[in-house]
Amino acid sequence: MEHSCEGHNHCVDDALSKAEMICSDQNVALTPLRQKVLKLVWEEGHSSVKAYDLLEKLKKQEPSAKPTTVYRALDFLMENNLIHKLESENSYVGCNHPTRQHNCAFLICNICGDVNEFCDNSKLMDVISTSINSKSFKPQNITLEVHGTCSNCL
Repeated sequence: MEHSCEGHNHCVDDALSKAEMICSDQNVALTPLRQKVLKLVWEEGHSSVKAYDLLEKLKKQEPSAKPTTVYRALDFLMENNLIHKLESENSYVGCNHPTRQHNCAFLICNICGDVNEFCDNSKLMDVISTSINSKSFKPQNITLEVHGTCSNCL
């Protein structure tokens, strides 16, 4: 799958810079621990990562880290639109656009694990919104996950 980054280190640095700006603007604390967890999520490249894998990596830097440590950081990062949770895999991926809308769709490669986020899906979201409105349903979150094979793995 294609991604807009030219070098993934740039993606990681950009994500951390945006996170600092967003948290500052919202007057919430991007603690060093939350920042480490965000960086670990982004260091997975364009693949998702499970919480316990993050915990193992975090323990190398913070030996006293516990599962609740990671889950609290992940909750904070999701609440502030810095990461997404892929429900079908119970894993997390960095958000490419933390300052824009968050009704996203993901293309997930079943072979290499690559995750491609796309949000230019206004027609799709219109159909979903129409259905939601017709049922007087109040969604908390809309995430569409499409599993398949990316062009690199075909």
